[in-house]
Amino acid sequence: MADTVVTAEAAATTCAEEYRNYVHEDRRYVPRKEVVAYIIYDVAQSFNINKYTERFNLDVLHVSLFLIPIVDFWGGIWDAVNDTIIGALVDRTRTRWGKFKPYLLTLAIPIALGTCMFWFLPILFPNAPEDSVPKFIAYFALALIRETAGTFQDISRTGMLSTISPHPIERTRLITMAQLLSFGDQLPELTMTLMIDMVNKNVINIPMRSVYLIIGCGSAIVAGLMSLYFAAVAKERVIQSVEKPNIKQSIMSIARNKPILLITLSEFLSAFSLSTGMTNYYVDVLGSASLYMVVGIPGGFVSTPSYAWVPWFRRKFATRTLWILGSITGDALMFLVFLFGSIGGRVNGLYKRVGPMIGAIMIQETLFMSVFGIRKVIPQEMFNEAMDYCEWKNGYRTEAMTGVAKGLARKFVDTFGKTIRSLLMIKIGYQQSAGHLNQSDDTKYYLFAMATALPFVTSLLGVIPKLFYDLSGAKRDTMYAELLQRRAEASVQASGGDAESMKLLAAQQMSVAEQDKKL
Repeated sequence: MADTVVTAEAAATTCAEEYRNYVHEDRRYVPRKEVVAYIIYDVAQSFNINKYTERFNLDVLHVSLFLIPIVDFWGGIWDAVNDTIIGALVDRTRTRWGKFKPYLLTLAIPIALGTCMFWFLPILFPNAPEDSVPKFIAYFALALIRETAGTFQDISRTGMLSTISPHPIERTRLITMAQLLSFGDQLPELTMTLMIDMVNKNVINIPMRSVYLIIGCGSAIVAGLMSLYFAAVAKERVIQSVEKPNIKQSIMSIARNKPILLITLSEFLSAFSLSTGMTNYYVDVLGSASLYMVVGIPGGFVSTPSYAWVPWFRRKFATRTLWILGSITGDALMFLVFLFGSIGGRVNGLYKRVGPMIGAIMIQETLFMSVFGIRKVIPQEMFNEAMDYCEWKNGYRTEAMTGVAKGLARKFVDTFGKTIRSLLMIKIGYQQSAGHLNQSDDTKYYLFAMATALPFVTSLLGVIPKLFYDLSGAKRDTMYAELLQRRAEASVQASGGDAESMKLLAAQQMSVAEQDKKL
């Protein structure tokens, strides 16, 4: 009898060790067609001209800067309310297609059409004054509708990407491949940049509103079709619990999730970072939106290799170290650019001179791009790991509500920040009707300072929670080993298997390398 107990304990120890070894194996569950769809979907997320939304209002739509804070404030309140409702609804969704897929399928095209309506606003309200009430109401209503639909899509996208594979190494590989192979995602933005400069410099005689309309609508439709393709092809591979968590359970699962609490707190504090944006500096001070492409040329040779360094960094450094490194490097380097540009003062400072500033920002961009892969891969996989942590601690997953909690605090602060940003533009004397390069010297200097120094100073608080993140090393390995065993048991139970079948399934999962290669 004693021998039997010893043998059982030895077998259990061996099985646990095998599960831990599994965590570090390069498993493949996602077939090639779906990998391609995943990469295409990643392209879709950046295939837009959203970077120029503010310039669209400043140069074309002309909704008063006094009215924009109203949209930002009440839009943010509505965002917070509907996030909670939508998160709870998505978490309770159970269909034959999965938990997230139905929302991605049904919303891809409507969201694209809503974006087109936004770029159509100047056509609908030609020559309307800045304080036009009908134009403001249409702008406000469209913002609320797009935000609501976007919340459904964002929550579902985050959940889908965390359940597309049960294996952490494969998820990291997918994230890295998507970031590395997302060719063409910046095409609309680059095209828009060139067109803005050519219209401002009278190289081409096309109304600015037509440029926004054509490129904005075209990119929205293409991105919508790419999103629809991914939604049709992708599958969820992490089993959801049969029990649907109620709102109380969802909230408690977040309260017990230390990783997501630290991530949420960090994002909340980081959201206090304020900036008027480099685009406004390039256009209103240096005179060309295209300069952001020029300063990024050297960094382009560094950003791609930076993804290859991610696995090495993952092995050598704790997650919190990489998290801090990826998040603070860019702002810290940009603060040095501010010090350089301030030489000479407000009136004759270097910040006005294209040559010196291109050189300084080129250096900043190149150094920043050396950690670009870490910045892009680590935070995404941290959220996926936090979802696995939720399943490990609670027995069920709450991707939607956790995603809401993660973004809710930040959205409250962002709402405040957007309101402050518009007021700051007014405070520094920004004139929408001033014309190209006609802002005052003081306004130009403050645009420079608020694009380079202010983001660094106001984001330092966000570093503090990152110091306490500890889901790595042995703790992370144990979590995935136990999750693998639970999922194997759940699979057998769902198919009516017995204990012997469970052992067989576990053994198969440990030895299907050839099948994985075929996938």
